[in-house]
Amino acid sequence: MVSLADIRDAAAAIKDHVIRTPLVYSPTFSEITGAEVYLKLEALQKAGSFKVRGATNRIIACRQEIKEMGVIAASAGNHAQGVAVAGRMAGVPVTIVMPEWVSLSKQEATVGYGARVILKGETLEESIGHACDLAKNEGYTFIHPYDDPAVIAGQGTVGLEIMEDLPGADHVIVPVGGGGLIAGIATAAKAIRPSVQVTGVQATACPSAVAALTQGKPVTVASGPTIADGIRVKRTGGIAFPVIRDLVDRVVLVDEVETRKAVVLLLERKKILSEGAGAVSLAALLEGRVPVRRGEKVVAVISGGNVDPFLLERLLRAGLFDSGRIMHCSVILEDESLTLSGLVGLLGEEGATITRLDPVRAEPGLPLHQVRVALELEIRGPDHRERILASLREKGFRTVLPGSWAGQS
Repeated sequence: MVSLADIRDAAAAIKDHVIRTPLVYSPTFSEITGAEVYLKLEALQKAGSFKVRGATNRIIACRQEIKEMGVIAASAGNHAQGVAVAGRMAGVPVTIVMPEWVSLSKQEATVGYGARVILKGETLEESIGHACDLAKNEGYTFIHPYDDPAVIAGQGTVGLEIMEDLPGADHVIVPVGGGGLIAGIATAAKAIRPSVQVTGVQATACPSAVAALTQGKPVTVASGPTIADGIRVKRTGGIAFPVIRDLVDRVVLVDEVETRKAVVLLLERKKILSEGAGAVSLAALLEGRVPVRRGEKVVAVISGGNVDPFLLERLLRAGLFDSGRIMHCSVILEDESLTLSGLVGLLGEEGATITRLDPVRAEPGLPLHQVRVALELEIRGPDHRERILASLREKGFRTVLPGSWAGQS
């Protein structure tokens, strides 16, 4: 078991190699929840996530044992980049095995930090197995992404910094994948302040820690696609699980829509770019999954900011749509008095920004005298949407919302 002393030793070992990330107060999220909300911004860490902490501590701990081949790891993203950066700082070669489906941007980022990338495996578990085989047969030193005491101690330095910067912290909310981060944070936080609550958060698409706690042991779960791919780990780590069982107060779930909303809010309100996995802690807090009392000091760990650029555009648009900031509808122009210019003028008066306007004059089920105008609007939110719809009805425009258009006149 990792101890507070191990975490303090790790902090001393890595302090010249990693960033002591800021703990920032959020007036916006505090007002929404009634608590005093702080964000621990590991998205600003080297390589964009907390992973460099554990990787650096592991390499330092076994530096004398590392052979000519260097170190090897398996990862779909953040651990790969963390190990690559740690290896470069230590001056040792790094090889990373990545699943075959990993995005090009994550491959390029890993190569950019100086690592050699091998694509092998349809799942992360298969990639880990291949990396372990190479370590055994070819002399690499394997660095596990989460189930290693030195890695957990390194991740625990996040909790140590939180408790040093906010000694009165009442609650810490942590994303959970394999469990290394929350095991380290819970060990540090509970040793320093036993009354502090620690809540873990997973994506509903891959509830491995929830299943482990239910079954009383790590179990392999089925997983689905999720924007929180950094915590899409099908089985909780065997070393991390007893710590989660004994020290973590609860593990809760958030869905895709809730995660997208949190990503958008972080970018809009705090100008912090978070990946989906990094934002689940805030999502759980804002959606009421975490029991907090008014005035409590609550820390949400934003664990990483490595978002695929192509995913980011889709994620932001979906998040704006979820929060009612983008509106889709069709308007039927049925007679000469209802003109396109009149429609545009009304929308302008209501303060909507037209981002797409597509008049359709002929399609199955649409009478020849009618025109269907497909619209995409930027609006202020759900209340604004209802005012726009009411104004359209009042002026005689017939609106058709997504999912209801079937070509009826």
